Amino acid sequence: MTQAPSLTTLDSLKAGQSATVIHLAPHAQQGGIDVQRRLMELGFVPGERIRVLKRVLGGPLAVKVGESTFALRRFEAALVSIKPE
Repeated sequence: MTQAPSLTTLDSLKAGQSATVIHLAPHAQQGGIDVQRRLMELGFVPGERIRVLKRVLGGPLAVKVGESTFALRRFEAALVSIKPE
């Protein structure tokens, strides 16, 4: 019997943890910006490996995608479904 992979969202990862992007949830525009499109343009696409570098209590997350590092607001990170490693 096999178990289904454990999925969660990026905002729940701890600093130092890695994961693979599985899905981006659709989200209404925030201040005129399509958040889902912006995340995809930054490299948050299904199959991409990511790593949380730092978390600020109640604030943004520093996330490494490929060779780039980005700061994501919590609501943005909550849109990214991941499979932790």
